Amino acid sequence: MSNKKALIAMSGGVDSSVAAYLMQQAGFDCVGGTMLLTDCIPGADCHAEENIRRASAVAKRLGIPFHVFSFSREFRQYVMEPFVSCYESGGTPNPCVECNKHLKFRLLLDKAMELGCDYIVTGHYVKIRKDPDTGRYLLFRAEDLAKDQSYFLYSLTQEQLSRTLFPLSALSKDQVREIAETQHFVNARQRDSQDICFIPDGDYVAFMERYRGAAYPQGDFLDTDGKVVGKHKGAVAYTLGQRKGLGLAMGQPVYVCGKDMEANTVTVGPEENLFHTTLLAKDWNFFPFDRLTAPISVKAKARYRHTPQDAVAYPLENGMVKVVFEKPQRALTPGQAVVLYQEDMVVGGGTITEIL
Repeated sequence: MSNKKALIAMSGGVDSSVAAYLMQQAGFDCVGGTMLLTDCIPGADCHAEENIRRASAVAKRLGIPFHVFSFSREFRQYVMEPFVSCYESGGTPNPCVECNKHLKFRLLLDKAMELGCDYIVTGHYVKIRKDPDTGRYLLFRAEDLAKDQSYFLYSLTQEQLSRTLFPLSALSKDQVREIAETQHFVNARQRDSQDICFIPDGDYVAFMERYRGAAYPQGDFLDTDGKVVGKHKGAVAYTLGQRKGLGLAMGQPVYVCGKDMEANTVTVGPEENLFHTTLLAKDWNFFPFDRLTAPISVKAKARYRHTPQDAVAYPLENGMVKVVFEKPQRALTPGQAVVLYQEDMVVGGGTITEIL
């Protein structure tokens, strides 16, 4: 019998490099592939060439074929455009979720199938298990909860999960770095990127202005009574809960509590105005079942760095779900993902549309 064949999604980072090594050690016939996602926007600091160079060096060291797939047009369509549009409509987007959904686990999986691969492999810290009773593929948090990335992968379909392997699921980051060092990988000590890959300098407003070819107009800061208390640099530049960089002297700390994109105003107020218990979300994907048909007790996570909190999820019309937290949560934000857990299992997730 011939070996199973796997396409390793190699980003140039240490995690995907070690994933490739582990799959090779497990007897898989491996092929490396890097997605070229950005035709660098003028003025952007582009790391694409450096990432390809690192991934290629690791593939060469492992003796596996290596491909570069240009998805820059699709990346613009599925990630950049929704990113900018979400900010412009008053939300805070989650580009990694969209990239995983449309590029890594759809377009790259298509490339894997074209190359005759049985699986796609990534360096995400997350686990897949198959439920022996229902035959459904389930997603679980990684052993190393500090590195767990299940929040970003809630949109994976049953078909995608059936063709995906996550070899780092039981490892810690330290163990992964150790393996990379023993294999003399060029990226063994490379630090993890905390940035959005297409905005390495972190200045998303400057990126959006380059992308749109226009500056965002200044407008008024309002207090909770609707009184003008200052000038802002464009409503897109502020996120709910933000305190730093407002440039307002109001006698006590104030936070961004709301934005009116049509009026181009940003409302600021005391921190207690940021706490809410209820959100609505759309575009759901569930793992143990196709759709939610009855209320369910869960722990819900409303952003990546949020500790999952006790909540109840209620099915609504049109596939929408209402999530009601037991205790008020700070700065629930439209555009972010809300992901539901029961113990270490991911029940499902969706995109927050409204805070009630």
